[in-house]
Amino acid sequence: MFENLSDKLERAFKTFKGQSRITELNVADTLKEVRKALLDADVNYKIAKTFTDTVKQKALGQNVLTAVKPGEMMVKIVHEELSSLMGGESEEVNLKGSPCIILIAGLQGSGKTTFTGKLASYLKNKKGRSVLVTACDVYRPAAIEQLKILASQVDVPVYSEEGNKNPVKIAEAAIKEAKNRGYNTIIIDTAGRLAIDKEMMEEIAAIKNAVKPQEILFVVDSMTGQDAVNTAKEFNDTLDFDGVVLTKLDGDTRGGAALSIRSVVNKPIKFVSTGEKLEALDVFYPNRMADRILGMGDIVSLVEKAQEQFDVEEARKLQKKIAKDQFNFNDFLTQIQQIKKMGNLKDLASMIPGVGKSIRNLDIDDNAFKSIEAIIHSMTPTERENPALMNGSRRKRIAMGSGTDIQEINRLLKQFDETRKLMKMMSSGKNMSRMMSNLRPN
Repeated sequence: MFENLSDKLERAFKTFKGQSRITELNVADTLKEVRKALLDADVNYKIAKTFTDTVKQKALGQNVLTAVKPGEMMVKIVHEELSSLMGGESEEVNLKGSPCIILIAGLQGSGKTTFTGKLASYLKNKKGRSVLVTACDVYRPAAIEQLKILASQVDVPVYSEEGNKNPVKIAEAAIKEAKNRGYNTIIIDTAGRLAIDKEMMEEIAAIKNAVKPQEILFVVDSMTGQDAVNTAKEFNDTLDFDGVVLTKLDGDTRGGAALSIRSVVNKPIKFVSTGEKLEALDVFYPNRMADRILGMGDIVSLVEKAQEQFDVEEARKLQKKIAKDQFNFNDFLTQIQQIKKMGNLKDLASMIPGVGKSIRNLDIDDNAFKSIEAIIHSMTPTERENPALMNGSRRKRIAMGSGTDIQEINRLLKQFDETRKLMKMMSSGKNMSRMMSNLRPN
């Protein structure tokens, strides 16, 4: 995500290397490269020009302190303007209304139905809402079945009417159903087409007029670049939607949609979606996205993802086990499963400041833990509780059961032992102090 843009912006800022002050000449050279980087990222030309003109005006008006290098000041200004270009502040979904009605719109193939499942998961698990999903895509084969499968994964009911081809009537009936059964949130998944046509726009407008939703979200495939922005404008002219959802941000996207769409439709990006997992949905924070574009990482989002999997009581129990040197393979497996729930491993690593660029060309497999899990699952309950029991015959049996070899078993046991020793050392303030003193030069 934004890798090419990040690289080109970094090269643009090198113009300031060795410069003692900001001048019209070095600003012009830098912003020429910035504009080219934005255009290559499929940002609208007018938006790119306005952006660089604003940055130039602010940069030349800066009285740069001697403690701040010109290049650092330029990065700061570009960061502020990138954040402003994408909306400045995050905006949450509107949940007012009894029940709250959320209408989902977008072209076919944009990830609309998958997003509907993700939104249901988000609202139920993170907002404590009771959700009813409504299937109003009555044209695409298996659309209703897909929605039911997604909703079942988070234990959310789906309202549908087999044989009914009138989405307006289905939506109206779903609202009555929600009121009767006490659901406070209804998400309506509508039909899409491969391209915008009059019939589709009239249908979605009719649903809007009939149900009067509190929130209309337009779902767009970010990989389609400026086409996504143009599509958003046409939908907005008809629906006057409330927010944008960018999907497939983990794909080979240049980022033009994320950077342009707010300026074109004047509506906030509310969510970004990556991958197929229902947990892979994030509130969009313009300032954090600007951080990532400029290679600064996104440590706040990383901490938030970790906290979502963090259980205070379980952590307290784990700390006691570590202190008593009782950390075992069951605990190790639990930690792995929590990391996996946080999302795509490469995406998580890229949130750490300074790490993103270094791992850019590495292939980090999301199944990296699969062999470790297989090895642990091939152990007996007693072996998981007591790693010290691992003799030669047990290792051989585990290797055969997990489809690995003795070397992998030995490597895992060594890594586990080293991890356990380090965790115990860090759990003790006295040992931690001793370790730090040993690191000091004599």
